[in-house]
Amino acid sequence: QVQLVESGGRLVQAGGSLRVSCAASGRTSSSDAMGWFRQAPGKEREFVAAIAWSGGNAYYADSVKGRFTISGDNAKNTIYLQMNSLKPGDTAVYYCAIDPSGYGLRPGGYEYWGQGTQVTVSS
Repeated sequence: QVQLVESGGRLVQAGGSLRVSCAASGRTSSSDAMGWFRQAPGKEREFVAAIAWSGGNAYYADSVKGRFTISGDNAKNTIYLQMNSLKPGDTAVYYCAIDPSGYGLRPGGYEYWGQGTQVTVSS
């Protein structure tokens, strides 16, 4: 059983930067994959980025490549998403999630989800 709580979302201007965080409590494993998703009004939830707790390559949606960076700190049980060069199209509720299978690239594999944090990017 794992509980996830996102924080750090706020209003920012286009071109600005923001880091959102996700604190995990309960049992986690080094074999887990960590992920970030987002959902804009009227749209389906979409994959943003993923990485394994054990480290290694990170994977990103094409829309955020070169601008966003996912990372994790096992000692703090915290997942981060650094967002740079923000665009109005990045406006969404951002969710963190954990995939116990460790694969991380299938939305259906994520079993634990946070409640989300709102990121709004103004023009």
